Amino acid sequence: MSQRTTRRRFIQSTAVTGVGVWVASRARADETESANEKIRFACVGVGGKGTSDSADAGNHGDVVAICDIDEKRLDAAANKFPDAKKYVDYRKMFEEMGANIDAVTVSTPDHSHAAASVMAMRMGKHVYCQKPLTHSIYEARTMANVAREKGVVTQMGNQGTAENGVRKAAALVQAGALGDVSEVHVWTNRPIWPQGGEAPKPEAEVPAHIHWELFLGPAAYRPYAKGYHPFAWRGWWDFGTGALGDMACHTMNMPFMALDLRDPISVEAKTSGHNKQSYPKNSTITYEFAATDKRPAVKLFWYDGGNLPPADLFGEEKPKNSGSLLIGSKGKLYSPDDYGAEFTLLGDATSPEVTFQQSPGHFTEWVEGIKGGPKPVSNFVDYSGPLTETVLLGNLAVWADGKKIEWDAEKMEAKNAPEVSEIIHREYREGYTL
Repeated sequence: MSQRTTRRRFIQSTAVTGVGVWVASRARADETESANEKIRFACVGVGGKGTSDSADAGNHGDVVAICDIDEKRLDAAANKFPDAKKYVDYRKMFEEMGANIDAVTVSTPDHSHAAASVMAMRMGKHVYCQKPLTHSIYEARTMANVAREKGVVTQMGNQGTAENGVRKAAALVQAGALGDVSEVHVWTNRPIWPQGGEAPKPEAEVPAHIHWELFLGPAAYRPYAKGYHPFAWRGWWDFGTGALGDMACHTMNMPFMALDLRDPISVEAKTSGHNKQSYPKNSTITYEFAATDKRPAVKLFWYDGGNLPPADLFGEEKPKNSGSLLIGSKGKLYSPDDYGAEFTLLGDATSPEVTFQQSPGHFTEWVEGIKGGPKPVSNFVDYSGPLTETVLLGNLAVWADGKKIEWDAEKMEAKNAPEVSEIIHREYREGYTL
């Protein structure tokens, strides 16, 4: 069932009302700006991170529909939301429930983020989508464009953005606490799943509770095997975005906020090697950003799979297994935290008085935005779309292991590496579209 067919059938089925679902849905979403009205949520993906995302939705409104390709997870969620209608296909859920939904959470594997989110936004629904925002750079650009076009309130699930420590660290850097920052190091303890090997052997039968075709979604068909669902999908190019995609929207977030690290001009990776099926066991990626009117040119180094920055960069500090380090002309800022909320100033760094917008809490920030409050910081248009583009650019260099990618952000084009075009803009399997 293609999205085009689904939408056509949906419009036809609602035509008898005289206005159709698209107008009705938008009007309904506008009405939720009343601070006293309960928001009606639909949750796509209710296991894993979707467990807490759907719980947050339930704490901020009414969960009226839930969807998951795993019926065991779906039934567990139904115990918490007994009044919610259950679905295994989000396309059918939107078709049948669209007029009764104000906002949607998307907590699926990475490869299904954009297809589900864009379908919801085109129906006028506000969307909260897990990190990384998308599976490809083209999808991230599209998500931002659709959110802008439809005027919906959006947020990516990089919860650290709402930490006051992150906002303070960024404000200090922007106030000159480190002087001119020209070098950034970011590292993670991921992957914590199998990565860098061969695809698992296909199983004769798909477990009865798993809807494998729906798990595949827009990805190319492959037979079911143990080792994809429910967690290790992150290590496979068709489904996940590797260690970089899993954690950089968290760990790179504070440097991105502090230095506006969007639209790199080049990226290069050194890896343990990979077979274009599974991400490498480890990688070190170097991003280059041109100078702007607010900062000099910056180099950012990303490390995963046990790789770490040089120890002598930290002085007497001993780096933990994930964090970030910003190096300026006057001093350094070290964060031993995935989210950047904890930090220490090193060397001759100063600590001027700074002000920043306090957050009421990550999910609450999105809900308050829906109700007419300030736009969430990590919205698709201004923040999380560009952040995701920066993060995922690193995977172009991973794909072209050893080749420096010269990047044209405006055209979304690798100027010297046409072979990575399939990673920039992936083809969807029939039945799914943006």
